[in-house]
Amino acid sequence: MSGLLLHEVAKSFDGVAAIRDVDLAIRRGEFVSIIGHSGCGKSTIINLIAGLEHPTAGTITLDGRRIEGPGPDRGMVFQHHSLFPWLTVFDNVLVAVDSVYSSRRKAERHAIVEEFLRRVGLYEHRAKKPHQLSGGMKQRVAIARTLAIDPDVLLLDEPFAALDALTKSTMHEELLAMWEREEQKQTVVMVTHDIDEAIFLSNHIVVMTNGPEATIGYVLEVNIPRPRDKRAVLHTKAWIEIKEELLYLLTEAYRQNGKRASESPGLHSHMNLTHAALVAKSGC
Repeated sequence: MSGLLLHEVAKSFDGVAAIRDVDLAIRRGEFVSIIGHSGCGKSTIINLIAGLEHPTAGTITLDGRRIEGPGPDRGMVFQHHSLFPWLTVFDNVLVAVDSVYSSRRKAERHAIVEEFLRRVGLYEHRAKKPHQLSGGMKQRVAIARTLAIDPDVLLLDEPFAALDALTKSTMHEELLAMWEREEQKQTVVMVTHDIDEAIFLSNHIVVMTNGPEATIGYVLEVNIPRPRDKRAVLHTKAWIEIKEELLYLLTEAYRQNGKRASESPGLHSHMNLTHAALVAKSGC
């Protein structure tokens, strides 16, 4: 399969199962969000994809190659920007570029840094240190640092959670603008608690059941055309229906630990795109 495939993935910590039976296929160039209650294994899944953790059972492959550890084909942006406080904006991005493109000439590496700082609107701030930046600007540096190494998969672990609503909305639009500008779009997997964020950014939204032993309950398709203007789509029928489905799953279907949506008698009948169906659509 061309893309990212999780097959029967499970992960336990100290003998306690955090996730189980996770099957998910993500096609190349898709933007997929993972949502669910705290403790449902969202960050565990993204850490497994990043290679920061190893599955207790099952396999994770990227373009047919098994993921055994971290690699430059996957780049991760954390909730905290994780910048080096003693380095400038330019040098914070350069550290990543140097580590991946060490064989390239210095001028080439610097040109890559400059390009991505321009993309995130921070070129004019390249000489500043992190303490001189706002929260949104720091996250833009973190995103530039990750995009500059050109990973096949961009992993976002609640990267906008600490931002105020206005800055968060701006970051959403900037991220989509960069992603949609690419001819070969990167595959993006994002963990979030924010339903509106997931709808606006994603092609599909993965809804986790409650933990422990959490698994994928449903994968919802976001059938809203791109490019998206949040002001234009926020009150559309498609947006409202998707949000109602997600609220139902999170507040009703999965309110008891371990309860599956398929066991809930009130589940809306038109919600029929499960993770298994997504795997089938992807030809796995």
